[in-house]
Amino acid sequence: MGEESKLQIHSEEEVEESENTDGICCSSMLCAPINWFKMLAVELHWSFVFGVVIVYGVSQGLGGAFSMIGTEYYMKDVQKVQPSESQVYSGITSIPWIVKPLWGLLTDVVPILGYRRRPYFLFAGSLGVVSMLFLSLHKNLHIVFALLSLTAGSAGVAIADVTVDACVAQNSGSHPSLAADMQSLCSLSSSIGALVGFSLSGTLVHLLGPMGVYGLLSIPAVLVFLVGVLLKEPQTYNFAYQQVNQNFTDAAKAMWKTLKCPEVWRPCLYMYLSFALSLDIQEGMFYWATDSDGGPHFSKESIGYISAVGSVGSLLVTILYQYGLKDYCFRDLLFWTQLLLGLSGMLDLLLVLRLNLKFGIPDYFFVVIDASISQMIRRLKWMPLLVLSSKLCPSGIEGTFFALLMSIDNTGLLTSRWGGGLLLHVFKVTRTQFDNLWLAILIRNILRITPLFVLFLVPRSDPNSSSLPDEVSDSKENIETPATENENIELVALVRNMDAR
Repeated sequence: MGEESKLQIHSEEEVEESENTDGICCSSMLCAPINWFKMLAVELHWSFVFGVVIVYGVSQGLGGAFSMIGTEYYMKDVQKVQPSESQVYSGITSIPWIVKPLWGLLTDVVPILGYRRRPYFLFAGSLGVVSMLFLSLHKNLHIVFALLSLTAGSAGVAIADVTVDACVAQNSGSHPSLAADMQSLCSLSSSIGALVGFSLSGTLVHLLGPMGVYGLLSIPAVLVFLVGVLLKEPQTYNFAYQQVNQNFTDAAKAMWKTLKCPEVWRPCLYMYLSFALSLDIQEGMFYWATDSDGGPHFSKESIGYISAVGSVGSLLVTILYQYGLKDYCFRDLLFWTQLLLGLSGMLDLLLVLRLNLKFGIPDYFFVVIDASISQMIRRLKWMPLLVLSSKLCPSGIEGTFFALLMSIDNTGLLTSRWGGGLLLHVFKVTRTQFDNLWLAILIRNILRITPLFVLFLVPRSDPNSSSLPDEVSDSKENIETPATENENIELVALVRNMDAR
């Protein structure tokens, strides 16, 4: 009996120890993201993390989701344009993102009233508020004025974005081991914001209409304005404005010197081609899914929920990249993502040909799977490109050069949109005719594979190592910038701001 009692006690201790171990594991899994967030706040300063969450999470993530769904229905139901025209118009409204180097150059070398960042946040927020309220309050607005307002709102988001991009690129240079973590923070903020936005967008479009959603979009713009109000930034006194032209010239020379290096222009060329050759025919698919007689006739709420599921896939991939893929070399990761992107497009072909119904798969379930897979692959392709772009920025002109690299990507996306619009026009895909939509999808899928043939332009370097040669790794000495420029931007609390007043 003594031995049996000892065995029983020993068994109970093992069970208790196992339960404690499981509890510790669960607790560590829950605490890991929080600890990671705290680590970034300590290493990079909490103000940087806060700024990323506001600009990427609220302005771009939440606001971008509202804008995307609202604009699709605005063009289809209010302006009543053709799918190919809607593709072209969406490209026009993205032009402010192509001229991001201009915004970056202004914030780098042209202070206003002694401040380099605060005035641009204020201007971006004001531009967004005015443009969104103008759209929401005017019925039967001519397409020209509607495009001008949408472009102005897009410019407001782009101007706010370029300032945060400068901080990301600058911190990537000073903390190279955290470059991937910073991009993960940006993507997590954007993905969570988009998830919330897409979950609500369909219902809000149904209840308020597209114009009502534009009124709500003034709220993220107000928050961007608030960031400018709360921004604590050292003021530059006695700035020599006569040196602005020289600063522009020096920055342009430094950018050109960097771009001439094969280590820089080769991956830039790949980034442009990889986006440009992946033709965007989203508007054709949207019109087919909502208006076509043979289509699934999705409601506004369904469109929003489908996009929300896609955001979940994007969020999961961001976590996967952070914890499992961030140390893989750029070329290997881009090879598989580009290949999977081309193969995933075949799901659209199966849907349009209605083969999913022949296999007994409902439209909604099939589209949810399609949206999840496509968003996951796009995000997985985008993450290493962002890390690579941040590592190609020379010190001293981080904001301007990172904006230039992003403008190359956005030019590729613009080419993709306009090329997709031309493809829809050539195959006569209209508001009521979708007979040749399957052929446009097939051609798009084939073109998605072609960037694999120029993948040799991307370096095989380790993401944790520097990608710039020594002769261009430090362009700061050629550009006159104050010493305080390299300090992180600080966002003071509202209470402290009010006390100062």
